Amino acid sequence: GLYVHDDQTVVIAGSVNHRIVEWKTDATSGQVVAGGNGEGNRTDQLNDPTDVIVDKDTDSLIICDRRNRRVMRWPRRSRTSGETIIEEIDCWGLTMDDERFLYVPDYQKDEVRRYRVEETKGTAVAGGNGR
Repeated sequence: GLYVHDDQTVVIAGSVNHRIVEWKTDATSGQVVAGGNGEGNRTDQLNDPTDVIVDKDTDSLIICDRRNRRVMRWPRRSRTSGETIIEEIDCWGLTMDDERFLYVPDYQKDEVRRYRVEETKGTAVAGGNGR
């Protein structure tokens, strides 16, 4: 997945390399801004990240860390480690609306869940009625 920030910076979830890379406009190389410490489940590691968005209010990355079955928040300025904000979810994408609700599809449950900031349970808003 990828996200284009207001300043045209492109943020890319590199699932094979277990990292998030940021590309500034006209840059000749990207900069690792999350993960990049090998595949794993520590707070400084990712395992097959499939999507990333930027929470503009907190200036942090929100990352779908697929094989770890979690969603992480990673401060854009810190770059050392993130925190798990949603656990036990088979995520495959992310989006955030203007009211800062986070929407996360769970591909094993065939549903999309909506979360308020700092909420860990969420509410099913689509699907979930079987396959």
